[in-house]
Amino acid sequence: MTANELPTTGTRLGSYNLLEKIAEGSMGIVYKAQHFQTDQIVAIKVLAKEIARNGVVLKRFEQEFRVTSKIEHPHVVKAIDYCGTGESPYIVMEFIDGESLGDRLERVGRLTEDTALYIIIQAAHGLHRAHTQGLIHRDIKPDNILITNDNEAKLADLGLAKDLDDRSADLTRTGRGLGTPNFMAPEQFRNAKNASIRCDVYSLGATLYQMVTGQLPFGESDPVQVMMRKLHNDVPSPRSLVMELSERVDWAIRRAMSADPAQRPESCREFVEDLTGRSTRMGEEKEGEAKDGEQNGAPTEHTWYVLYNDNAGNVQTATAGRDDLRPALKAGKHGALEAVRVSRSAAGPFVALSVFPEFRDLVVQPASGPALSPISVAKLAHKDTLQAAAKAPPVDDVKPPPAEEALHIRLPVSSAPPRSRGPEWLKVALLFIVALATMALAAKYLIPLLPPLR
Repeated sequence: MTANELPTTGTRLGSYNLLEKIAEGSMGIVYKAQHFQTDQIVAIKVLAKEIARNGVVLKRFEQEFRVTSKIEHPHVVKAIDYCGTGESPYIVMEFIDGESLGDRLERVGRLTEDTALYIIIQAAHGLHRAHTQGLIHRDIKPDNILITNDNEAKLADLGLAKDLDDRSADLTRTGRGLGTPNFMAPEQFRNAKNASIRCDVYSLGATLYQMVTGQLPFGESDPVQVMMRKLHNDVPSPRSLVMELSERVDWAIRRAMSADPAQRPESCREFVEDLTGRSTRMGEEKEGEAKDGEQNGAPTEHTWYVLYNDNAGNVQTATAGRDDLRPALKAGKHGALEAVRVSRSAAGPFVALSVFPEFRDLVVQPASGPALSPISVAKLAHKDTLQAAAKAPPVDDVKPPPAEEALHIRLPVSSAPPRSRGPEWLKVALLFIVALATMALAAKYLIPLLPPLR
């Protein structure tokens, strides 16, 4: 095997026999492999040799194993082993017999609402576990969600994950928005170091957008145009593209994709609650304990206790089941929704409707229009900012591969709005006036000094 070659099928890598190539990219190759002693079938991601010479890429590759190995969850691809020595570093992972969500969407176009929710909620469970263990994924997108032949979702590719507990492992340069433009939160464009849980929630919402519509949220635009559209919340509602989509799912996606992070769900758990309209414990129930709103596996109709003001301003009380209370609230029978307080117990506490996912969509509206002031928007797209990102010096002496450069979002300088220098007609007028004044002065003082013509 020469210095420029990767391992080939039929050869052995460490303790594994390489059976077949299952994916290939500029970073390296993923093989299906088998442990030569235990016969365990695994997937091995091998980093290309020339890429492994890049110190930052190699550290990020090692970080992918380190952060993934922290998570034990049925909806996260399990990391098994890592080898950083030798010519071709590699990660051994759980083998997923299926396809990526990106491949499925490319093949079928879009998914039904039920199928899409089934998949995205599983991914949200896996992502929630990562968040509770101090990890931010930073690159949630259809290509990084794997689907088994049994339709089970597995979150993959934590190579860009941010470990909140290990500041020394942060390999992100200021001004580089690690992630994929159509799915990343707008604040990630400027600085991925500040990526938060709400950034991953945004990406989940954008992923679900494509799942139910079959279209990229912001089309095939360049990164600068995508960023500006994100900042202005300029995206068609999913329901305007697919009329049969439920109002709740349309609302939940638009809320998750709000340009202002404060207007998004604060966790994957809240995002799932928005999608389902039910409280959830994200799969963390004690053994034998039923989920909220369920008993013996069957949904139960909970009695809600309501406090509201009547037309005379007097405090009134009422009780109703969820399916009866929602229409009454929408019809205004309990006055202004912002003033209504509800509880699941007659003794309280009584809290705002937005606290409960059963009613949150009635009072929390997704953002529309720019999330930031025009000045803030202009600063984000300012020419100097784009130049700083575009002119970031390369790491080490090895040029990063095309995929790595794409992840850094090196924004094109030519797309930045130029600095304003005033109206062109004003410049021309000033130049004309200066010229006339110069000619007048010359006629008055310089011409008389010239010798007469002979």
